[in-house]
Amino acid sequence: MTGINILIVSGRSGSGKTSVLNILEDFGYYAIDNMPLSLVPITAAKLTGDGGITKVALGVDVRTPHADLSNFENIRQGLIDTYGSDRVKVLYVTAQEPVLVARFAATRRVHPLMATEDNPVSNLPNAISKEIELLHPIAFHADMKIDTSQLNIHQLKERVREHIGIDNQVIVNMLSFGFKYGMPIDADFVFDVRILPNPHWQPELRAKTGVDAEIAAFFAKYPEVLDMQQDIYQFLNQWLPHFSHNNRHTVTVAIGCTGGKHRSVFLTDNVAKQLSKSLPMDLKVITKHREKSRWVA
Repeated sequence: MTGINILIVSGRSGSGKTSVLNILEDFGYYAIDNMPLSLVPITAAKLTGDGGITKVALGVDVRTPHADLSNFENIRQGLIDTYGSDRVKVLYVTAQEPVLVARFAATRRVHPLMATEDNPVSNLPNAISKEIELLHPIAFHADMKIDTSQLNIHQLKERVREHIGIDNQVIVNMLSFGFKYGMPIDADFVFDVRILPNPHWQPELRAKTGVDAEIAAFFAKYPEVLDMQQDIYQFLNQWLPHFSHNNRHTVTVAIGCTGGKHRSVFLTDNVAKQLSKSLPMDLKVITKHREKSRWVA
């Protein structure tokens, strides 16, 4: 059971529970919304056992059978007995009643308790009040509570991150590519290095790639290659750390040459190595070569 985390996410309708589950997905959790409470133990066992998933977030709300809600304490205790008290947590999301009323009015959605036959209520204030009663067993056992009344989505993400103790890691994708095959549409930064000397015109180097020593030796003859590398590195080393505080989880840096085989590959690899040594720990550098499948003579 080492490393497994089970997070039950619940809360009042309109308070942002679904948004919290989406945020948890960004943090690497396998999230399922509107989970019948009685199925939570079975689902957790299936995902962490057969599926090998270590971080699970299960959304439970007032739409689950009411008998399940009244049995929440037993279900929670069963999970703790299986995984340990430090591996099972309950996150409860709420908001002030005027805020909830305004949100339902703005979205024109019907409160779940006004759309059910087993426990119908006549108006929104009554539904909100009844929901508090039904969710009390979950709210009572909540390890973490978040009031979203005054939070925007970015503040909510930061609050969730703080509560569950996840570092705000940013993945820096260093991507080489060839302009002849099109620019990557998801790139945040694009550097065009086609101005540099091209090994393609050397017959003995044409079949080589930017990861080969022969190509490195070729580029060593041209000071402008190192100048370009240093310019790109210094720019990225200065500005990439700012993404750690900008609610971003990935940044793609694309370096392109004509065919994506020599110049862009060489510079992408070398800049990535430099950044891996100098960037803060919360920025992880990953290198990818988009045209690798085309690396033929």
